[in-house]
Amino acid sequence: MSRIGRAPIAVPDGVEVTIDGSDVRVKGPKGELSGRFSPQMEIVRENGTILVKRPSDRKDHRSLHGLTRTLVANMVEGVTTGFKRELEINGVGYRATLKGKDLEILVGLSHPVIIQPMKDTYFEVPKQTQVIVHGIDKQVVGQLAATIRSIRPPEPYKGKGIKYIEEHIRRKVGKRA
Repeated sequence: MSRIGRAPIAVPDGVEVTIDGSDVRVKGPKGELSGRFSPQMEIVRENGTILVKRPSDRKDHRSLHGLTRTLVANMVEGVTTGFKRELEINGVGYRATLKGKDLEILVGLSHPVIIQPMKDTYFEVPKQTQVIVHGIDKQVVGQLAATIRSIRPPEPYKGKGIKYIEEHIRRKVGKRA
């Protein structure tokens, strides 16, 4: 008995989806992604949508079903619109610049830090204090943004460092006289 559970994934025009058992390959205008999923989940394409079906309502099947559906949906979204993660640099003299495709970050260290883009990603620096990581794979974009943030995480006293644009830094009170 197979259960569908969540909503089907709509496949936009111009996106090719190839399903071979538990292997899924998605090709779209921005690139191509592929993934191998659990053979317990049944992935089928019906009427321009992708359905993920689970064999039972056991807890492990339910959680695996949700994970598989989300990963396939992220693949479809990645090859159509892509993903981006924005970072903000705070601090006197802290800045970022592009050197070709590489990102050069100056954040008070004895040397500039050079970050090279990963596969199918690129950087954008609209201002010296803002970095945007673009890519088609959500996991790779998030990992690259986390690597950039880890160079100088924001500190709680003055808020200096690299933070995600939506991140809120809880400030601490400094020494009292």
